[in-house]
Amino acid sequence: MKKVVLFFGLLLSVQCSSVRVFADHDSAVDFSSFTTFAFYKPGIEALEISDLDKRRILAAVEESLVAKGMTLDKNPDLLVNIAAKATDRVVVSQNFGWGGWGYGPWGGPWMMGFPGNTVSTQTRGELFIDLIAAKDKKLVWQGKGTGGLTEYGKKRDARIRAFVTQILAQYPPTEEDE
Repeated sequence: MKKVVLFFGLLLSVQCSSVRVFADHDSAVDFSSFTTFAFYKPGIEALEISDLDKRRILAAVEESLVAKGMTLDKNPDLLVNIAAKATDRVVVSQNFGWGGWGYGPWGGPWMMGFPGNTVSTQTRGELFIDLIAAKDKKLVWQGKGTGGLTEYGKKRDARIRAFVTQILAQYPPTEEDE
């Protein structure tokens, strides 16, 4: 029984920490012609998230694109815009005070708990990364990542970097993506 509970707990923690990724692109565009990028400041300034998270996201985007051989430039081929939204879900768990098999504090075969409710909030975040052709200001690629967030998690930097890295793993699109 303990193994089943442990397995489901592990499964839930893996599912809550995963990032679901989707990407779309303009199939008429030759992505090999894009070698430089810059951030689209009006879109990023309008983003309503903390400045710390903006900096984390921008640093992760820059790191990922540079790793792909692109260069940050004042006169870019691509403009990078980001958008984010979060939705909160309130979860209420009822505890009826029932226990399980074993020896309780009074020597009986049951362990009893105290009834009550546990209320928690789960935040689901969506991060969009838009790549815009700088010449004509047309969207040529968009990636979206969806996953669970914790507001004050100790590993927030790593979580944001994982979101961005998994989204940009879809860039540039391959012939298989057509």
